[in-house]
Parts: sequence; C-alpha cells; structure tokens
Amino acid sequence: MAAFRVAKGLSQAQLGAALGMDRGLVAYYERAARNPSLELVQKIADFFGVTVGELLNDTAKSARKPGPPSQFAQIAERLDQLPRAKQKVVAELLEGFLKQAG
Repeated sequence: MAAFRVAKGLSQAQLGAALGMDRGLVAYYERAARNPSLELVQKIADFFGVTVGELLNDTAKSARKPGPPSQFAQIAERLDQLPRAKQKVVAELLEGFLKQAG
C-alpha cells in the first residue's frame, strides 16, 4: 500500500482521508501490524485503480524473501487475471471464511 501511496505523492493523512480512516490506521496497515479486511483491500485497490492482485502482489514482493513465489503470491497472480466483479466475489467469500475461522 505504501508504494502505491508514495507513487501518487500522497501522505498517510491524505490517503486516510480519502479512504475514511485516520493517518494512524494507514501507518498501522503499512507496517503490516495487522491485515485490513478484504473489503478494505478492495476499497484501497479501487482507490489506486489497480486490482486486488496487483495490490497484494506489490505487498508480497516487498516482504518476500528471494526464491520461488509463495502460494499466496501465486493466488494473487491468479486473482489478478480475473475481472473485477469476480475478484469482488472471491474477496467476499474469503472475508466470510476468515470471519468464521477467526
């Protein structure tokens, strides 16, 4: 998320205002202290005009060790190939699953 924010020339406060959250929460998510909900991930992707796969793949690239792509990165690549409407369906399914699992 930080890479997309910086590329757009936005501060954490500006991004937070655009997404309806405060700067501290943006910083919290950028530090990966906690993962945002899939609904918020979709909102962030929409804001930046990218797919969820592109947003997650950028995060995975910055946090990943050298070597073959992780299973999550492979899934993100596959999600990236789906139309936005189908990405949203997958995000809703995953969000429901995570709520039940958590």
